[in-house]
Amino acid sequence: MVTMFISFVLFLAITSPLRSASKSNHLTLTAGSSLSFKKPNLDVLTSPNDIFSAGFHPVGENAYCFAIWFTEPSHVRSHSRTIVWMANRDKPVNGRSSKLTLLKTGNLVLSDASQISIVRETATFSYSPSQLHLEATGNMVLRTSDDVILWQSFDSPTDTLLPEQPLTRFVKLISSRSQTNFSSGFYKLFFNNDNILCLIYDNNQISSVYWPSLSLLSYVAGRAPSNDSRIAMLDSLGNFSLSDYFIFLSADYGVKIQRILRLDSDGNLGLYSRQNRGENWVVTWQAFKHPCKIHGLCGANSLCRYSPDSGRECSCLPGHRMRNPTDWSYGCEPEFTLSCSKNKSSFLKISNSDFYGYDYGFFLNYTLQDCIDLCLELCDCVGFQYSFHEWRGFLVFNCYPKTILLNGLQAPSSFGNIYLRVPKTHLLSFKKSNEKSGLHCSQNTITTHTKSHANVFVKSMLWFACGVGILEFICVICVRCLLVRAQQSCSEDTGTQALAATGFRRFSFAELKKATRGFAEQIGRGAGGVVYKGTLSDFGIAAIKRL
Repeated sequence: MVTMFISFVLFLAITSPLRSASKSNHLTLTAGSSLSFKKPNLDVLTSPNDIFSAGFHPVGENAYCFAIWFTEPSHVRSHSRTIVWMANRDKPVNGRSSKLTLLKTGNLVLSDASQISIVRETATFSYSPSQLHLEATGNMVLRTSDDVILWQSFDSPTDTLLPEQPLTRFVKLISSRSQTNFSSGFYKLFFNNDNILCLIYDNNQISSVYWPSLSLLSYVAGRAPSNDSRIAMLDSLGNFSLSDYFIFLSADYGVKIQRILRLDSDGNLGLYSRQNRGENWVVTWQAFKHPCKIHGLCGANSLCRYSPDSGRECSCLPGHRMRNPTDWSYGCEPEFTLSCSKNKSSFLKISNSDFYGYDYGFFLNYTLQDCIDLCLELCDCVGFQYSFHEWRGFLVFNCYPKTILLNGLQAPSSFGNIYLRVPKTHLLSFKKSNEKSGLHCSQNTITTHTKSHANVFVKSMLWFACGVGILEFICVICVRCLLVRAQQSCSEDTGTQALAATGFRRFSFAELKKATRGFAEQIGRGAGGVVYKGTLSDFGIAAIKRL
């Protein structure tokens, strides 16, 4: 009996440093203890409610990351886990000899290959004993015996936010590279310097914000930059609130179930929920219903098309091929070389298409031929977008020469066309490939010598506008002549009274230049020009705007 008691005491002494080594008691990692992959079923921290687990997760052949995931039933394989945090997503460790160690100094260290190199450490220190806990919220916390928090995973999110986990000005969500590659991707969610929560595409070479749309003012997009606290949080009921006053609710709002807010690898921000472990996650809110509006999805020189039935589809532009057949984010590359010579280029029309950003400039009321000539003048112009919008009952056509063809979208709702610059010698073959690929390309190609129907239409509209302007000018002259005759029939006093009543007087440019002393003193700037201070002949002070 005494022997059995001594054996039991020795067993407790051996297992007490690492309480997580026991299947029934694995809530805490104490100072001087480690977690390793040698015992994957035992060296795992579990939250008190058994919803979350933390340990080494396989990300490749003999490659592991220390992660936090939702605890799943035993029949669910590790590759199907829902990962919510990773410590070393961009630097996996060797599974045979790597471990997570809590030093007695209070520093938490993830080491690789028998402690030859340190992959990550918290750089914390404490004189009092410290412990690592995985809390019921999914937050992994390193705290001292005095209940002082030294470090917590909520302060360094990866691509996922859990309920009650704050997103502050100091951190950002970064998407994974793909659904199977957990390394850092190209999309980020963060607060910008204007206190607005933004989504940005950034591949280390080019970047662009795509949510909220830069074409909208902040208040039009439902944002208010006046609050500089820069914090966002999801609650357990499905309410995501931001300091810029943008709020959205999940479709199943009001029910306390498992929820996550994730920046997916395709750049879409989504809110997911499920009732019980082992069930599939259901999308209850998304930032984009049309995924092709997300920047960078199909890479450069490609178009994105979407339909609810077939989903998202990427395709290279005519005369281009994929850079990487397994990854559309690399885009497409041309199979031809453009010449700077004007007479060696033609333009292929791709209808209902748009490439956002990277314009050489914006040219209002350019005819199609003007836009063609402008692009041919620029050696780095690879095409142009020719679009229109309605203004006061008239169609206004806009020209956007492109230096890079990125963020391509083809949809029936696009009010414009892309004219792709191609060599004349390749034009016929590109037309044939277009018919096979299914791109909505015009049967009419445009060379440097042809004119389109749109060009004729624009010129007709311009002639019509000129006619209206001339008629309006004639009416103004007639009315002015009538006023002059009426003034001549009146006395000088009556004329003075009329001038005082109307307040109108015509000044010549020389008079205005003299009044402003050569436009010397600037007092403001308006939408139409600069405003100067002037002194009139009667010593009256006037504000004079030079257009």
